[in-house]
Amino acid sequence: MNDSDLRPEAFFDLSNPTTATFFEGCTYVWEALTRLEGHVARLTAGGRRIDGTVMSGAWLGDGPIVIEEGAVVEPGAYVVGPAYIGRNAVVRHGAYVRENVILLDGAILGHASEAKHALFLPHAAAPHFAYVGDAILGHRVNLGAGTKLSNLGILSAKDPATGKRPTIKLTIDDQAYDTGLTKLGAILGDDAQTGCNAVLNPGCIVGPRTLVYANASLRKGYHP
Repeated sequence: MNDSDLRPEAFFDLSNPTTATFFEGCTYVWEALTRLEGHVARLTAGGRRIDGTVMSGAWLGDGPIVIEEGAVVEPGAYVVGPAYIGRNAVVRHGAYVRENVILLDGAILGHASEAKHALFLPHAAAPHFAYVGDAILGHRVNLGAGTKLSNLGILSAKDPATGKRPTIKLTIDDQAYDTGLTKLGAILGDDAQTGCNAVLNPGCIVGPRTLVYANASLRKGYHP
């Protein structure tokens, strides 16, 4: 393995300029998460535009929120924002959209699922009982029911002196990488899938077209 295997184009089809924008200037795929807040601000322009359908019983927070034409937010969902919900995306009943979430065209955040600081590329889906924190889902990724993309290590207590948490470090083929991120969920390449109740521990970097079996607990690192 070499560093090119960890570049965004090794995980995602970036032929569409709209998608490629999220990864411009990134040497490593996880660096896109550091730019996510800025992209939400760009897409919402710091304001509010509701062109899609927000059904009765859904709740929208006071932050910047854009819901594009054809998108649907179902009853019982709560969009806190800032958030961008693209064309034909669906936020299903009981879903919780926290800060800095982008659902691109046709993406799904499903029943009793929560997303925070996450990017869903077109047609990515977390349809049932999922947690998607500090994560990127590639095109057509599907998370089986109950999948958890854990974003904070169990040994990541804040340093009493500095008040800071340790950054997440990965060792891949004996090469050490400091992501610089204190929170890092999973990054799943295009067409990856997880089975029901899979847990991806903080710092899982999963290659495209990969299957993670049901009930698996995937260790941090690179899974080509």
